[in-house]
Amino acid sequence: MLLYFRRFYNTDMTKEQKMALAVATGTSFTTAFSGSALNLAIPAMGTYFHMGAANVGWITTTYMLVIAAMAVPFGKIADSTSRRNMLVAGVAVFGAFSVLGIFAWSSATILITRAIQGIGAAMIFASNMPIAIDAFPGNERGKAIGIVTSGIYTGLALGPALGGLLNHLFGWKAIFLFGAAIALTSMILTFTGVPKDKQKRAGKTFDLAGNIAYVLMIACLIYGLTAINSFRFGWVILVCGVLLGVLFTHIELKSENPVIDVRIFAEDRVFTLSNLTALFNYSATFALGYLVSIYLQVAQGLTSQMAGLIMIAQPLFMALLSPRMGRLSDRIPAYKLASGGMAVCALTLLFFAFARVNMPIWAIFIALAVAGVGIALFSSPNTNVIMGCVPHSKFAVTNSLLSTMRTTGQTTGMAIVTIVVSATVGNLSLYEVPVTDLIHTMHICFLIFTALCILGIFMSLQRRKS
Repeated sequence: MLLYFRRFYNTDMTKEQKMALAVATGTSFTTAFSGSALNLAIPAMGTYFHMGAANVGWITTTYMLVIAAMAVPFGKIADSTSRRNMLVAGVAVFGAFSVLGIFAWSSATILITRAIQGIGAAMIFASNMPIAIDAFPGNERGKAIGIVTSGIYTGLALGPALGGLLNHLFGWKAIFLFGAAIALTSMILTFTGVPKDKQKRAGKTFDLAGNIAYVLMIACLIYGLTAINSFRFGWVILVCGVLLGVLFTHIELKSENPVIDVRIFAEDRVFTLSNLTALFNYSATFALGYLVSIYLQVAQGLTSQMAGLIMIAQPLFMALLSPRMGRLSDRIPAYKLASGGMAVCALTLLFFAFARVNMPIWAIFIALAVAGVGIALFSSPNTNVIMGCVPHSKFAVTNSLLSTMRTTGQTTGMAIVTIVVSATVGNLSLYEVPVTDLIHTMHICFLIFTALCILGIFMSLQRRKS
């Protein structure tokens, strides 16, 4: 894999371009790896901190919620001040609290640690991709996006395998220590290799009201979706999020320096459709790994280690193909590639909608690999379309908005699983239900996800008219 990525770096790039890509790819790997690797240690952490099954999930959810709520405000600050400084600060915060996570002594302290890690990750998301894109001319933007995206998927691919190994040999604290080491390396590269911002960005009036409304809106929407079945006021919080969205829009329309220029959604059809397409894609595909991993262990009776080896097929192909898809999107209309990717994803989801109890392992592996191809075909080209809709001065906030779409979509996908599980098997864990009920639940979930993917394809194809 390293030789594969080296091929893309050994092209006619300047030293500045190579360094920008190395920093952006490395920091993308860091955040993705830390998240996916820690999932393997959640049971051990639950035992260590005496957290029940209903609460231990917040170790992951808190991290995602903070990233979604804070990415756009940090993106706006990065666009208005310095993306390099934002990245350095983000890596520093992420690394420092990776170290502090080792010394967490209670459920409260580990959740606080994960929340502040999320702040660091939000600062990284707000600045690393824009730094890479800014180093390339417009006709090579897709190449940069593809390589940086491959860093995310490489982290997702290596996370379960390496995280499981670290947890098995040294315990969950080793994952935090490994994340801190990667963060330190990224900080050194950022300091030494990324030049200061070429142009000074005059500090404009800070839209405090808009930032507060945005953070509260996203927090309520994601928390409401997450707690929709476990907390009786989940629906109320979700509605509050929608109302805060209306308030946020009203504030932004009157602001001189809005967090997000909401007018672009009405004025730029391609920008709006591309973001909605991303939302539908991540809503449809994110829970694929979650459901298939449970299916492999419960229905097929595989160990978690063996299931992890099979599951690596999807992120592996995502990582291998993202650079190539990014480069293709510089030469072929990107919406065509993205639409084709969603079509491949829809076929894969439909395949699992008819899964049997004893489906051949090789068929599952191939289906996951095909899903990885589809997501790679979608992700980089769709990002290229979105970034092409805005000027360089808004790259950070736009990339942060896309990150929020991704996180909100992922949360929506898991909320759909929660609702379907509640309706079909009640409060039982998916690990405890009879195999026939598990298969029935999977069929319903995957049919819903297939429908969402088809809606996403329809939205994506509408871009051909613009």
